[in-house]
Amino acid sequence: MNVGVIAVQGDVSEHAEAVRRAAAGHDVAVEVTEIRDAGLVPDCDVLLMPGGESTTISRLLRQEGIDEEIRAHVAAGKPLLATCAGLIVASDDAKDDRVATLDVLDVTVDRNAFGRQADSFEAPLDVTELDEPFHAVFIRAPVIDDVGDGVEVLAEWDGDPVAVRQGPVVATSFHPELTPDSRVHDLALFAGSHADAPAADGGEADA
Repeated sequence: MNVGVIAVQGDVSEHAEAVRRAAAGHDVAVEVTEIRDAGLVPDCDVLLMPGGESTTISRLLRQEGIDEEIRAHVAAGKPLLATCAGLIVASDDAKDDRVATLDVLDVTVDRNAFGRQADSFEAPLDVTELDEPFHAVFIRAPVIDDVGDGVEVLAEWDGDPVAVRQGPVVATSFHPELTPDSRVHDLALFAGSHADAPAADGGEADA
């Protein structure tokens, strides 16, 4: 399985390690590619889009021509896991004209709604399809204000959605890569038909 991690910003190595752990649980061999230029996404079976600063991420994706490749990836039904600022960029409304959203997730997002760095926190979350609570790390996290009809809420915190799924896209307000628990990566990237897929030969800021 070819795994692409959008590497213009964020916890690239942490996401790479998390997806390797998740894949090992299914005895699936993976090759991880860090994506900073156009032309690599079409060869990826699954994608991860880490956090960082959403205005910068969206600008670099558009500047390098990666944005259209991500849209085509999702349109083809291939999994995408977007976390924190990645969620903002994946949304169809960031309530901020500086963010050029990808419009692959029918949600409205309020950037930094959980507060600044000093307001970061950790919490146990009940996540749909996970048997035990997931220890979630929130860092300058966005709030999902509104979800479209085709969006499934996977987890909430204090009444607000913090993990959602629409088709092949799973997005979280928190950072699942910052714990040794790879179950969110497993849920997003290896659920359903991907769980038993054969190994491919291969190859103020948001957090």
